[in-house]
Amino acid sequence: MGMQQSDKVFAGAIPDIYEALMVPMFFAPYAADMAQRIAALEPRRVLELAAGTGVLTRELARRLPPDVMIVATDLNPPMLERARAAGTGRPVIWREADAMALPFADASFDLVACQFGAMFFPDKARAFAEAHRVLVPGGTLVFNVWDRIEFNAFARDITAALATLFPESLPDFIVRVPHGYHRQATIEQDLRQGGFTAPPVFETVTTTSHAESARIPAVAICQGTPLRNILEARGPDALARATDHCEQALAVAYGTGPLSGPMQAHVVVVAASER
Repeated sequence: MGMQQSDKVFAGAIPDIYEALMVPMFFAPYAADMAQRIAALEPRRVLELAAGTGVLTRELARRLPPDVMIVATDLNPPMLERARAAGTGRPVIWREADAMALPFADASFDLVACQFGAMFFPDKARAFAEAHRVLVPGGTLVFNVWDRIEFNAFARDITAALATLFPESLPDFIVRVPHGYHRQATIEQDLRQGGFTAPPVFETVTTTSHAESARIPAVAICQGTPLRNILEARGPDALARATDHCEQALAVAYGTGPLSGPMQAHVVVVAASER
């Protein structure tokens, strides 16, 4: 299940829908968890990879002392622009950057953070090697990845609904990319190839996703992620049909009022090798 070009395109209408719907429903609880872990490590120079629309950046700005440098990067300028527009409680540095070719000197940071971004790196070992390069010896990489889709109710149920709408060819972005990088052995191997010789610490974090109606997760996942690019390529009405179909499936499963479902992710913490 390789990466496709459309998997990395967060542009057009996607950033606004992502920030308005995806962030509170899926990402905010994990951003609070990650920022708490990072604050406990008392870093002085923090680099964030794949910052998206800035949900973790805002938590870091809130929780870290004002004199801690925070550099937040993303490959997609529209996402970074949306993050800049949302703003932070104190100054941070925003930079467009490719995680596999970081524009920073060796040993520039004592902590590198990445929330739900590693799954999008076409060459994960190379991205980890770049994180290792810009970390000081003994510095820390902290990142999280979604667990298997079976443990993530809204993503699982929307994928199942899409399979009934497109039985001949599932638009499989959600299972293939966001939920496609959860095996501990694979992650450990990629970290080793990237130069992290210390054993990583894995912790599985389970929490709950909430939405006011079935429409919200349907719009969020179908229209606020690169799944949108795949659906739009299937015809002029495919995006609307898919969104409506997923909304109806969720309403049948959860009812027409507010809904909630479990979600689960792995948090990985690993120290950079002493050089």
